[in-house]
Amino acid sequence: MRAGYVALIGRPNVGKSTLLNRLLGQKMAITSHKPQTTRHRILAVLTGEQGQIVYIDTPGIHQRGEKAMNRYLNRTAHTTLLDVDLAVFVCQALAWQAEDDKVLNAIRQAGVPAIAAVNKIDTVQPRERLLPFLAQLGQRYDFREIVPISAKDGTQVDDLNRLVLHHLPQGELIFPEDQVTDRPERFFAAEILREQIIRRYHRELPYAVTVEIERFEEEPGRYVIGAVIWVEREGQRAILLGHEGKAMKEAASAARRNMVEFFDTRVHLDVWIKVKKSWSSDEASLAQLGYSE
Repeated sequence: MRAGYVALIGRPNVGKSTLLNRLLGQKMAITSHKPQTTRHRILAVLTGEQGQIVYIDTPGIHQRGEKAMNRYLNRTAHTTLLDVDLAVFVCQALAWQAEDDKVLNAIRQAGVPAIAAVNKIDTVQPRERLLPFLAQLGQRYDFREIVPISAKDGTQVDDLNRLVLHHLPQGELIFPEDQVTDRPERFFAAEILREQIIRRYHRELPYAVTVEIERFEEEPGRYVIGAVIWVEREGQRAILLGHEGKAMKEAASAARRNMVEFFDTRVHLDVWIKVKKSWSSDEASLAQLGYSE
């Protein structure tokens, strides 16, 4: 038996959360095409006959932005590396950026062994174009393995999983066999609603939005959930609402349907939009809204 903690680490928008969902075979992390969709450290447990892998999805390490939120995201990713047995460095095929070097430096400073997962190979044709990129990657860091994958269609994801388990230490299970995460259900309710906002609204608005669950009650045959969407300015509240509140009703309805599927029960969802000025720039406000380590 092997068991250990594994950090999925990389710059924003390389597909870490999509990879986590593919590795688990179920949706655990929200996804979108926008960078910095992942804001929290998400622990996901994968237990098999030969051991247990505790994957930890992390926010993308980035060098843009000086807000308290940006500092929190980078700090969360960096500190995660200090507590794991292995890092999976996720990068995008043929799309190396300066932020990828920043991630490698974080892995190097943490002194943790790493496997490279070169994602989005489904976008590369012919596949032989990957060879120089893979050779250069091998020169950048002493990776235990380099695995070209596609989190989108599952190409070589099972191979990556086997290699991750192979490089973990021998030991007993860390979590019970039937446990899949350490996050409570109300956390996933907030994330499901935030996913709809990220996907439906454009430009910078999603980055000024967070979701707080004020009520989460289990009644016979259903969950009753009350959610607050926090924005930073009154104008952002108006954009979220849309004409006669139609845009927000559509987003909330889509989130409720996804919650029904995720929780496998009926859901009653109430949503309010409130303003907390410059919450993403204030450390105290971030902590109050659940952004703490």
